Amino acid sequence: MAQIPVATQLTLDAAGPTGRVAIESVLMVLCPKTASKGTGFLLPNGWVLTNEHVIRGCAAPDIVAQTSYGQQVRFTELRVDAAVDLAAIRPTQQLSGGLKLDPGKPPDVGTAVTTWGFPLGYNGPAPLLSVGYLAGFTDRLGKPGARPHLVVNGAFNPGNSGGPLFRANSDTVIGVVVSKHAPISEFHLTAIKALAENKSGVVFTATDGTGKTTQFVESQIVADLLAYFRSLTQVMIGEAIAAPTAADFLRGSGCT
Repeated sequence: MAQIPVATQLTLDAAGPTGRVAIESVLMVLCPKTASKGTGFLLPNGWVLTNEHVIRGCAAPDIVAQTSYGQQVRFTELRVDAAVDLAAIRPTQQLSGGLKLDPGKPPDVGTAVTTWGFPLGYNGPAPLLSVGYLAGFTDRLGKPGARPHLVVNGAFNPGNSGGPLFRANSDTVIGVVVSKHAPISEFHLTAIKALAENKSGVVFTATDGTGKTTQFVESQIVADLLAYFRSLTQVMIGEAIAAPTAADFLRGSGCT
């Protein structure tokens, strides 16, 4: 058996029985083609659930995940529903563990909730715990019969997307982390978009870790930095897709 990473062993030892179940079932999910990173979690049926926006632009063979034990996971099938921002991916190998979705009603406002994931620049191997409480609900889809998103007062950051949301001290999933609130006006969004699309000015050449070169102008650098620093903004309000919505997606996609 491969040696367990030290950080993972320490986290497992300190997390208690309930936390260990989550840690062993949560994965870091990467879409190398788009440089997107998020979180996913294993279901008892062997599929991994995450957000559609985490893997957008990647086919199943392009996606890479990493377990808390440092094991790399590849995938053979992908099912998505962009309308609810959910995706299910089937690993090429059998993984142990799995988290169950709670089909019941959401917890009361004020209930303590937690999520395990890979926020910001943190790349594991063990996920990090974020803690908050259920603050309310929002009708994000705006469709008749659509289940509201859970609104959480907690430290959700880029990279937490796709992670499982739990009642505190439970290993049953009540939601799927999907976003955080970082308010910005339509004017400023339009301005950043204009900067990003501008192609006139002093031209620079950048080289990534693979040796690939990209040319861009100074306004595009500004736009990229503005978007990056906005992604770091934390207003302590995030959202999660309700577990019954995730269950409906899995049934409709044939992933049950």
